[in-house]
Amino acid sequence: MSDVVPPEVRPKPAVPAKPPNVGAPSPSSPFPPQGLGIGGGGVSAPPPSAIPVPIGSHALSHGVGHGGGHAGGHPAAHSVGHGHGGSHSSTGGSALLGYIGIDTIIEQMRKKTMKTGFDFNIMVVGHSGLGKSTLVNTLFKSQVSRKSAGWARDEKIPKTVEIKTVSHVIEEGGVKMKLTVVDTPGFGDQINNDNCWEPISKYINEQFEKFLKEEVNITRKKRIPDTRVHCCLYFIPPTGHCLRQLDTEFMRRLSHSVNIIPVIAKADTMTMEERLEFKQRVKKELETNGIEFYPQKEFDDDMEDKSDNDKIREVMPFAVVGSDKEHQVNSKRVLGRKTPWGIIEVENPNHCEFAQLRDFLIRSHLQDLKEVTHNIHYETYRAKRLNENGGLHPISSNDTQESNL
Repeated sequence: MSDVVPPEVRPKPAVPAKPPNVGAPSPSSPFPPQGLGIGGGGVSAPPPSAIPVPIGSHALSHGVGHGGGHAGGHPAAHSVGHGHGGSHSSTGGSALLGYIGIDTIIEQMRKKTMKTGFDFNIMVVGHSGLGKSTLVNTLFKSQVSRKSAGWARDEKIPKTVEIKTVSHVIEEGGVKMKLTVVDTPGFGDQINNDNCWEPISKYINEQFEKFLKEEVNITRKKRIPDTRVHCCLYFIPPTGHCLRQLDTEFMRRLSHSVNIIPVIAKADTMTMEERLEFKQRVKKELETNGIEFYPQKEFDDDMEDKSDNDKIREVMPFAVVGSDKEHQVNSKRVLGRKTPWGIIEVENPNHCEFAQLRDFLIRSHLQDLKEVTHNIHYETYRAKRLNENGGLHPISSNDTQESNL
């Protein structure tokens, strides 16, 4: 008599237990624990957008994460493949027999980026006295502006537009970021401001050129230093009337090479009614002149992005107030500006829109600003340069050394 067990009663293969340390974030991790379902016993897969998918593949576009958070604690994974065209490699899904660990890719990416850190380069443009340095210090809650780093109060306004940069490494929750603030003293401060945007445009293109030359090197660096401008805060004077010709001309000329975010400076100099009316007038003028500011509508990836960005575009330009001084308000220390009639709280949404600008710039769109810079503005410059020269010739390490002599 045969000892072969019939298929219908053959014992199921053992399901390997999930490693105890998988998905457990470090104490300083800003991310939620991986692998905990709604019921506490399931394994939740990351959202489909977080899983790398080969270009042109739709294998993971359906079924990923089904059952991931069920209270029953079933292993959360379905492998689904849909064939297109004449061949069908798979017509249905099959449940995985055990835990694989796909959901740990987010933790792997987090650990790697925690080691390497981030770069973020922000440019501030506007004439003197609009509080550019103060606002940057307020955004990052540290003395990061150029004026905070050895600026003398008797420094004279330059006769031409200059480009000044200062870099700091700031750390929060174990995450390091190299922040570079690019200041433009002299912009809009002269009697004749013709072509005063040209030094700024030249600087932006020089950073693109520097990155491009590093890319075409035969021996490339493991990590190319990124000095490209990711964001340009353009400060609009709170005149209450309309945009100056200089404002519209600058934003029109540079909107296709850098992410411009217009802000109304020193909004506390206007009443709430004046502020609302001025914002509407500025928004209409930007639209009339065909000026595109970040986030551009054509870059919305999906309906969720469009919905989120529409809310932001509705608020822009942000009417902001900056202050790096603390005051006591209702037994709490708050950043604000003290006036004879009270304290204007910088982070109070009823007083100004600084908190919305900060959340948008740092907490929700910082990475997207970098991606748009690389995938749109830099790629546009790169394609133009390669077409002009018929392709840049690779630069060897010897050529680089000779050019430095």
